[in-house]
Order: sequence, then C-alpha cells, then structure tokens
Amino acid sequence: MTTAYRPPRDRLWFARSRHYTLFVLRELTSVLVAWSIVFVLMLADAVLGGSLRQFAALAAQPWMIAINVVALVATVFHTITFLNLAPKATVVRLGGWRVPAWMIQGGNHSAWIVVSLLIAYVILRSP
Repeated sequence: MTTAYRPPRDRLWFARSRHYTLFVLRELTSVLVAWSIVFVLMLADAVLGGSLRQFAALAAQPWMIAINVVALVATVFHTITFLNLAPKATVVRLGGWRVPAWMIQGGNHSAWIVVSLLIAYVILRSP
C-alpha cells in the first residue's frame, strides 16, 4: 500500500513576501482594535455608572498604559492600511471619468485627520 506524498506545511508562508506580511499584521491588529473598543465601552460604563475613579485607577496601571499604547499603534496601522485599500474596493466614476486611487485615499486620510483633530479639540478643551 502506498501513501500519497504530502509536502510539509510552511508555517511562515507570510514572511516570504512583504505584501503577505503586511496583510497578516493588519489582520492581527484587529485584536487590538477590538481591545480599543472594549476599553472605550468600559470608560462609558464607568462614566454612566459612577465608577470613574476606579476606572481611572485601573487605566493608570503601567501594564494598562502599555497595552493601550500598543493598541494605539496597531489601530493607526490598521486604519492606514484599511484606508489605502479603499480604492481597490470602491470604484468612483464621475461622468464616465474614474476617480484616481490617490484622490480616494487622500479624501479618506483627510477626513480621518479632520475627525481626529475635532475629537482632540473637544477632549482637550474641557477642564
């Protein structure tokens, strides 16, 4: 009885190409994006539930600060790569003319910066 040849699996297939590596990193950052959402929901619960002091004490722990800094970097990377993919997923035509990818990306990144600055302004101006 013969058995079929099965080549060994390459567990680092994504490391062979820069594009594959960025793809896998982007997918892995989704976990930290989810953590950011959970953290904001915990903050909202603390504000609404009256336990803001306890939440602030938890958020001030060095390990929590480290997780949130890593999550911020991962979220920024995820956002940039997501916005850069938009022209591939959305084709915009104006009167038969296809809007170039750099215009779609530029609009997305500009909107992201404007919204981020607006949120920063509202948060930083409060006492």
